[in-house]
Amino acid sequence: MNENANPLPIRSVALVTNPHSGHGRGLAAAAVAAARFAERGVRVQEIRGGDAAETVRLVGDSIRAADRPDAVVCAGGDGLVCVTLQALAGSGVPLGLLPGGTGNDLARELGVPDNDPRAAADIALGGRTRTIDLGAVESTPDPEHAQGWAAGIEPAVAHRPMRFATVAGTGFDARVTLRANRMRRPKGSLRYSFAAVPELLGRLGVPYRIVLSGEPDGGERVVDTEAVMVAVGNTRTYGGGMLICPDAILDDGLLDLTVVGAMSRWEMVRLLPALAAGKRIDHPAVTHYCARTITLTAEVPVTADGDPAGLLPATFRVEPGALTVLTP
Repeated sequence: MNENANPLPIRSVALVTNPHSGHGRGLAAAAVAAARFAERGVRVQEIRGGDAAETVRLVGDSIRAADRPDAVVCAGGDGLVCVTLQALAGSGVPLGLLPGGTGNDLARELGVPDNDPRAAADIALGGRTRTIDLGAVESTPDPEHAQGWAAGIEPAVAHRPMRFATVAGTGFDARVTLRANRMRRPKGSLRYSFAAVPELLGRLGVPYRIVLSGEPDGGERVVDTEAVMVAVGNTRTYGGGMLICPDAILDDGLLDLTVVGAMSRWEMVRLLPALAAGKRIDHPAVTHYCARTITLTAEVPVTADGDPAGLLPATFRVEPGALTVLTP
């Protein structure tokens, strides 16, 4: 773990917001934090892009400026963090978190409190930094399958590769996420439960080819299997605390892989509530791996930090120490 014992002086921040994060929670958190920053005499530059591409551009412009901010602070959820880190990764400018989304899994992993934006703002101003890894995914579908992007699986951020901080999902969980993203009701995490029902009625297991390079022992392997879903994790959880990659470590230079093998619908119905409750899944069909580079091939979509990331086949790589974050 790479931590800075001597806090950085934070005198200016770029405050990134998204009016849609957490159905307004992000904006509310930003308002509380902005007031706290003002109390502490911190200069605030507000960044509110009209879409993901504009947000990436504005963040990039801010950190390349001569008077760049001492920190970039995201008021929103993992999706807004994902957009922001496309510009922020590798810059050395630290990221502060004001949890205001539905999941907030990166904040949870780092110990930043949810539902207390004033405390989260104080953590950002405390200037204690930690360097963490990121994942990067590059989707390379053939042209025939790429036509499916018109159906709502075009990458949310036009960035190659697309970086992610928490988990990239493929297969069943990606389809559920994409369906939930299109739904307007119900609000909150319950939307994912409703989205899972029609996906459970469809085809579950599909053939996967998994190529692992740079395993802890330096080895490589190829795994051909049928799976319901395969998740690539930089953190342990996604979707608001679902423990999909229970052994993932943010700064170990590896990505964790969880393969949920073929199982019946009844077994999936029994497994999903435990996963949603944040319990470790011990099932004969579930296997775990870790590696520096992972290539997945299957006819399924990909999501990263809860946003569309294209279609398989795709290559996932760890970017060690790519992001500096502000932590308690």
